[in-house]
Amino acid sequence: MSLRPVRRLIEAKPTLEGAGVRLRRAFGFGNTSEFDPFLLLDDFRNDVPDDYLAGFPWHPHRGIETITYVLAGTVEHADSLGNRGAIGAGDIQWMTAGRGIIHQEMPKGDQVGQMHGFQLWANLPSSLKMTAPRYQEIKAPEVPELTDDDGTRVRLVCGSLWASEGRSRGLPLTPFMWMSACLPGNEKPSRLRPRGTLLRMFSLAVENSAMHPAPWRSN
Repeated sequence: MSLRPVRRLIEAKPTLEGAGVRLRRAFGFGNTSEFDPFLLLDDFRNDVPDDYLAGFPWHPHRGIETITYVLAGTVEHADSLGNRGAIGAGDIQWMTAGRGIIHQEMPKGDQVGQMHGFQLWANLPSSLKMTAPRYQEIKAPEVPELTDDDGTRVRLVCGSLWASEGRSRGLPLTPFMWMSACLPGNEKPSRLRPRGTLLRMFSLAVENSAMHPAPWRSN
């Protein structure tokens, strides 16, 4: 197995977004060429409700896909297509803005006020920029959970791994793989490699993972 060196370590920066949400931004709104086709990655982890309840009121998107993955709390969503819903721990919200959509996302904490999730923006190929907008919710029980023989556990949001497919239906329009992995506490190598050639890859290391444990289903 060939190994690729880590090119760069990036510490997410505190950012004020929406109507006053305090989050941390790994990258976005700058030179994103080395992350292409990804445009932005935000970590909205907070246990102070006043820092996130103002949310992200009505705003437009065009030519991209936004993917929101919640680990704790809930995010309520509404858009100009008439879609409404809420996603909670382990759920994914997938929105293809295409030729244009207006939406809002309003985070709500869990019963102890904690909110945690990630949002990724993927740039649509030029041939799909004007595609019809659409919206999809993927609930936690629908996300495939895989276990390797070394104890590695994976929640596969989209893409292919170990002969399995992610749950997203007909998405993403920009091909990539997103997985949430729980690595075993031993020295055995893990086979976290997708099929084919991976040209762009980044991973998130979240400190104090016990604060917002991954929403794994019990075996």
